[in-house]
Amino acid sequence: MTASNDERTAAPVIALHCSGAGANQWRQLGEMLDGLNSPDTDNPRYTLIAPEHYGCDSVGPWSGERAFTLADEAARTVEIIDRQRGKVHLVGHSYGGGVALRAALERPYGVASITLYEPSAFHLLKGMGARGATEFAEILTIAARTAEGVVAGDLRGAARSFVDYWGGHGAWSALRPSVQAMLTRWVPKAPLDFRALIHEPTPASAYAKLRIPTLVMRGEHAPAPTRLIAETLPDLMPAAKLIVVPDAGHMGPLTHASAVNAAIADHIASATCAPLA
Repeated sequence: MTASNDERTAAPVIALHCSGAGANQWRQLGEMLDGLNSPDTDNPRYTLIAPEHYGCDSVGPWSGERAFTLADEAARTVEIIDRQRGKVHLVGHSYGGGVALRAALERPYGVASITLYEPSAFHLLKGMGARGATEFAEILTIAARTAEGVVAGDLRGAARSFVDYWGGHGAWSALRPSVQAMLTRWVPKAPLDFRALIHEPTPASAYAKLRIPTLVMRGEHAPAPTRLIAETLPDLMPAAKLIVVPDAGHMGPLTHASAVNAAIADHIASATCAPLA
């Protein structure tokens, strides 16, 4: 699904992928949104935009001119929002969910809806008391393990550790060799992602200004840190609700794509039909 030339009629859906993935993560979502469009293909209701993050082959590495932040990653999404004539629908998975939240905070008036699947807003864990401290320590451990592998030059080992944490033991071995090679090239970016998410300065109270229809999803078998974040966000965001995807884990948008994408499409359609405030 490609961007429409008629921004007056096609509502942009900006879908942000997880760390280590790419725009192709949202191919099925694009097909599902196509199904919501009018048979008149010259006047679509939705158009999918799936920008890739720094570290992807299409974008290249971060410039290194200063310490990397979540705002740096979100800047390209903010630019896309600024180019539109109408409001956009934001979708994000994991790291992409953290980026989507940052972009929404910078341009709340430009966003019609938000859909987040286990957004990795790790900075929120620091303000959640004892339980948050336990889950934060778990994230610090996987972040340190990944960074140690990168610094040691064991990129394949770092990528394997990263994938098996988020996808479950054996997730790395189940990947095609070409995907393993891609992740091995990408993994030097992983420590930057972790650092940007952990050191994001936005206070929890700031999310109260996002009075935007928001769907938060988590997998039934979500890792403890992202489970806690997903369950907490609806308490911080006035128009947010949470649903649990049965049998899914953190990688639900890939392993349970049909169910996740259907929920995304339903939420977008509902927000589109909602009366203006």
